Amino acid sequence: MLRTVIAHLECDVITPVDIVLSVAVAAGPELATESLVVTIDSAPVDVLEIRDDHGTRLHVAERVGSGQLVVDYGATVSSLSPPQETRPVDLVRYLRPSRYCESDRLSPVARAEFAGLDGSDLVSAVSGWVRTRLGYVPGSSRPIDGAVATLLARQGVCRDFAHLVVAFLRACDVPARLASVYAPGLSPMDFHAVAEAYVDGRWHAVDATGLAPRSTMLRIATGRDAADTAFLTSNSGIIVLTGMEVVAYTDEDLPFDDVSSLAALR
Repeated sequence: MLRTVIAHLECDVITPVDIVLSVAVAAGPELATESLVVTIDSAPVDVLEIRDDHGTRLHVAERVGSGQLVVDYGATVSSLSPPQETRPVDLVRYLRPSRYCESDRLSPVARAEFAGLDGSDLVSAVSGWVRTRLGYVPGSSRPIDGAVATLLARQGVCRDFAHLVVAFLRACDVPARLASVYAPGLSPMDFHAVAEAYVDGRWHAVDATGLAPRSTMLRIATGRDAADTAFLTSNSGIIVLTGMEVVAYTDEDLPFDDVSSLAALR
C-alpha cells in the first residue's frame, strides 16, 4: 500500500521569528518521494533538520523575516516502519503527569471508573469511555485546554480525546503518550492526534474518535502531549497562521478498523 501525504501552510510573519516545523513523516518507513519547500515572499528559506525522540523530524528556520511564509511538504511512503524500540526511560516518562495530561488530578476518577481492569481490557474500556462520553465538536476547545478541561466540557477535538485517554491510562499505571499523524480517511481532513498505550511489551495506537483506520496512519511526531507534537512552533517573534491544507490518502481501499482490538501505529 502506498500512502501519500501533503501539507500546505500559509502564515503572515509580523516580526522576524524563529520557527520549528513538525510536518515531516517520522523516520522509519521507506520514502518513495519527499519534498519540503519553505519560502518567505516566494524567496527560499533555509531549514535545518534535527531529530527528536521516536524518529520525530523537526525542521528549524531561524530569523525568518517579515512577509508571507509558505510551507509545502509532500511524501509518498512505500513501506511500513519497523516496531519502535522502547527504552527504559520511556516507561518512566510516559507514566508521569504532563502539561496537557494531568493524570495526577484525574487519578480518583480513572481508578473508580476502570477498577479491576488491566492490559488490553483496560485500554479498550478507556477508549470506549472517552468515545461515548465526549462529543467531537470542531472549534469547541482552546489550545491551552488539557484533559481536566476536556472532561469537564465533555467535548473537544482529536487532541482533546487523545489527552483524556493518555491521562486516564497513566492514572491506571499504563505508560501512554501522544502521536501526531497523517490519517487517510479522516474527515474533515487535518493533522490528527492519537494516543499510544504500552501493553504486552509494545506500543498500540488508541484513537477514541474512531475517525480513521489506525493501520494506515503515518506517524509525524511523538511525545508526552501536544506540547511535544505541535506542527508549528514560533519563538522570538510574531507569526499568524492564515491558511492550512492537509491531504492524506492511500492507493487502496481503506481497511476496516475494529476499535476494540489492539493495533500498532506503523
